[in-house]
Amino acid sequence: MHIESIPMWEGSGNNYAYLVTDDKTKDAVIIDPANPSEVLPSLKKAVDGGTNIKSLINTHHHHDHAGGNVEMLKTYSVPIIGGKDCAKVTKTPSHGETFTIGEGIKVKALHTPCHTQDSICYLFEDGEDRAVFTGDTLFIGGCGRFFEGTPEEMDKALNDTLAALPDDTKVYPGHEYTKGNVKFGIKVLQTQPVKKLESFADSNKQTQGKFTIGDEKQHNVFMRLDDPTVKKFTGKENRVDVMGALREAKNSM
Repeated sequence: MHIESIPMWEGSGNNYAYLVTDDKTKDAVIIDPANPSEVLPSLKKAVDGGTNIKSLINTHHHHDHAGGNVEMLKTYSVPIIGGKDCAKVTKTPSHGETFTIGEGIKVKALHTPCHTQDSICYLFEDGEDRAVFTGDTLFIGGCGRFFEGTPEEMDKALNDTLAALPDDTKVYPGHEYTKGNVKFGIKVLQTQPVKKLESFADSNKQTQGKFTIGDEKQHNVFMRLDDPTVKKFTGKENRVDVMGALREAKNSM
């Protein structure tokens, strides 16, 4: 599969839309095309080159992810796959439900309620190539705010649902927030993996697809709730309390 990142609102929201194409059939999906004026030129170029846009996928209903749906449908009249509260959604896959793109790509929907209750992450697999599109649930070195959920829900989303994916699964989040995330993470945990992430973020403008689920388990403090150093930072012992305290501390930065 081929993954093209399309930056949107650089310098403010620092969002990403993603065009994912099956190499064999040229069938493709566009994920979270929230700002059509920035996304449509990339899609036109792809379509002119033979790509077939088959569906639009949303990770959750927030405007900076699903807010472009109505405008996108004017150009591409395709089904919208996403959470139940996404604009113009035509299909909400159940947790664990799978579908295919072209001949080679298998997609599994993973419900991860917390940031929003309709948050869905999508695991894409093409042979041994794996990628997960995590919206605002998992960021490189961080996680989303708990707007509609609880620390317990985020613990389950990150440390049960996403942590169970193969370690070599590449992570494609909805925003480029790595510099801010690692600025917080290094205050909590001064380990080699966190320092390595800090160095990478300092040297690279974009980090999507550069790290894996295995990496996140090492450098993402929200996925290290049982680490004694993380517990000490929060002053909590219970892992759900640790998660809540971490998020509160990050929110106050």
